Amino acid sequence: MINAESVAALADGLARSWSPFPRVPFVSAATAGLGELELKDRVRHVSSALHEALALPFPRAAEILRESVHRVRLDLWSGWPATDYVAGHGLDHLDEAMATLAALTPYSTAEFAVRPYLDRHRDDALKIMYGWAESADEHLRRLASEGSRPRLPWGSRVRWLMEPGPTLPILDLLREDPSEYVRRSVANHVNDLSKDHPDAALGLLGRWRAEGGSHVEKVLRHAVRGLLRAGHPGALHLVGATPGSGSVDALVLESEQVAVGGLLRFTVTLAARSPGPLVLKYAVRRDGSRRIFHLGERTATDSGQTFTMTRSHSFRPVTTRSEPPGPRLLEIVVNGVVRASVPFTLIES
Repeated sequence: MINAESVAALADGLARSWSPFPRVPFVSAATAGLGELELKDRVRHVSSALHEALALPFPRAAEILRESVHRVRLDLWSGWPATDYVAGHGLDHLDEAMATLAALTPYSTAEFAVRPYLDRHRDDALKIMYGWAESADEHLRRLASEGSRPRLPWGSRVRWLMEPGPTLPILDLLREDPSEYVRRSVANHVNDLSKDHPDAALGLLGRWRAEGGSHVEKVLRHAVRGLLRAGHPGALHLVGATPGSGSVDALVLESEQVAVGGLLRFTVTLAARSPGPLVLKYAVRRDGSRRIFHLGERTATDSGQTFTMTRSHSFRPVTTRSEPPGPRLLEIVVNGVVRASVPFTLIES
């Protein structure tokens, strides 16, 4: 998606904003060798070409970038190199850089580009983001939450964001945002926080529930998903489940051998020990690896009530992980406790 077409769109916006912009040399440099690169390398390659073509003091270059969003319709792919340019070249000009990221983010999210500014200009950058959280633009409100996430995927680490506290005013302000796009970012932010500070995350979610709101339960359930996957007792209590409650009456595999690329099909029968929710996960274990997946949730109205579920787990190869043939163990986790397991073997297809 970062290709000659996206480069041309960015070039058009810049040329219409600043007539001396060397459009043809920029497009030529930005597209040279582009097809041989992976995604983030493409972003950096086009950003580097932009730096060469926009050979101006940063405040003037930033002004041109802000104007370009009114001259052409940018999107994620055409605008990402522009936000990357700001991330790399505006660190000595906080106000101009943050204003430029604010202008670009409705078209191409600036969540990665804002990280260096939070790292270098902690309090001043965060103050600007507090203002973004009150913007009329949902993209800018989301940037306030997403850009300050403790463990933003693909984002550079900002150590002080790993501690609870500094971003809580943003989360408090946005937890009942009218946009689901924004609320989902808030939930992801709290889920990040829970990985390093589970008690702080649970305390925050408990306070939100006590304060109420029309969206609090949905935000809470999405925010607590990582702790539920780990079987954290406090998270289970938060969703009304009793840690360790429930049992497995039967666990049956369709086959004890599964080919790489195939499906592991299994049927499990569960029994409640008391009324209330059953939070169900399953894990696939091999030497050096244990991966946990969501199985479902059921609510028992009576002690001893049973539920039968049939599921399939895919062993289709993906680029982010390898699945070598060999022995495996399927585990069924009920309210945070492994209640049944059965071995199987992954074989060559």
